[in-house]
Amino acid sequence: MTSDVRKLPTGFGRLWTAQTVSSLGDGVSHAALPLLALTLTRDPMALAVVTAAGTLPWLLFGVLGGALVDRWDRRRTMWVTDAARAVLLAIPAAAAALNVLSIPLLTAVAFLLGLGGLFFDTAATAYLPDLLGRDPALLERANSRLRGTQTAASGFAGPPAGSALLALGRAFPLLADAVSFTLSALLIRSLPAAPRPVPQARESLLRQARAGASYVFRDQLLLGLALRPAVGNIAFLAVETVLALFAHDRLGIDTFGFGLLLTAEATGGLLGAGIASFLGRRLGTGAALTCTAAVEGLAILGLAAAPNPYVAGLALAVCGAGMGATMVLGPSLRQAIVPAHLMGRVASTSRMLAMCAAPFGAFLGGWLATTYDVRTPLYAAAGLLLTMTTVTATMTSNRRVEAALRAVAPADDPDHPESRDPVQERAI
Repeated sequence: MTSDVRKLPTGFGRLWTAQTVSSLGDGVSHAALPLLALTLTRDPMALAVVTAAGTLPWLLFGVLGGALVDRWDRRRTMWVTDAARAVLLAIPAAAAALNVLSIPLLTAVAFLLGLGGLFFDTAATAYLPDLLGRDPALLERANSRLRGTQTAASGFAGPPAGSALLALGRAFPLLADAVSFTLSALLIRSLPAAPRPVPQARESLLRQARAGASYVFRDQLLLGLALRPAVGNIAFLAVETVLALFAHDRLGIDTFGFGLLLTAEATGGLLGAGIASFLGRRLGTGAALTCTAAVEGLAILGLAAAPNPYVAGLALAVCGAGMGATMVLGPSLRQAIVPAHLMGRVASTSRMLAMCAAPFGAFLGGWLATTYDVRTPLYAAAGLLLTMTTVTATMTSNRRVEAALRAVAPADDPDHPESRDPVQERAI
């Protein structure tokens, strides 16, 4: 029986439900936290600090967090992290009810939620291949469903719910997110236990973290998979920084229309996640990744040249479709080819590169718009995406992908030399 007709295991349904519930809570808090901060201050820098605090854990502890996840039981890491985040959210909820909520408290909560997200996301990425037996086709189907519901829950349903709950009282959206984390923790705790990572020779955490990063940078395929979201974040943040201004000044779109514009992008993301497996089967995963990257660049080029809101909405929908497909195909391939004992470190290294790149994109977009024109960041982003597509095409070619998949069996054998950490290999 081929993997194309194999069913996803029952445990995946619980993981899917848990992540959907958690994503809904994330969407609620994503809308509520900035609005809560806005009720406390009008200082733009203070608001920026609250927003930035959630991303800091990835910048400070990304690779070290991956090394810890590779030492820990992944299922336990997920449910304990969600339970801790539920308890954490009770603190600002109580502070809001007692009218003692403050910007420093919200900043600390945002940082700790981000830290919990680091451990949960890394552990979930590492757990899924174990649950699905590292089957590439099953991983694509599973990630397609996870990505689609995550977009729907956090992008469509969560933010309006967060705004509506905030109207009832400042504590309500925080309590709703706490409930979502509690339900997620209970569901994940009922999942089957995954095999513990193969114990490695006793090394310092820093040395193991460095070994995981080295594994990414020394492998052309993994490096290509990591460069796509990193360069993509520079481009997309450059666009996002000026998108509202571009929509208002160049396209004549009001606030409501801008919301519809973002909805078009999210709708495209759902479509892309849904067709990712089909593209992978028809074109090959490597060629599909190259095509989706090219589509993103051409779509941003179309957005920059858009003469009216309708063309702009179509361009963003196409770009969202390319992004949605890429975010299914790339992680699925990584999960299928990376040895289990390195999965946490490889995933966190790739995510950290993407997170570190984002601020550069925001700065680039603002500088180009100030120095030249509001369309210039969009043209620059399109050029960056298309250049990245050309550079990484050979790094993630079908030939490399097929060779990596053929090597999966020996690479997961702890006695096979290819499965050792690069640092350990040099020590031998």
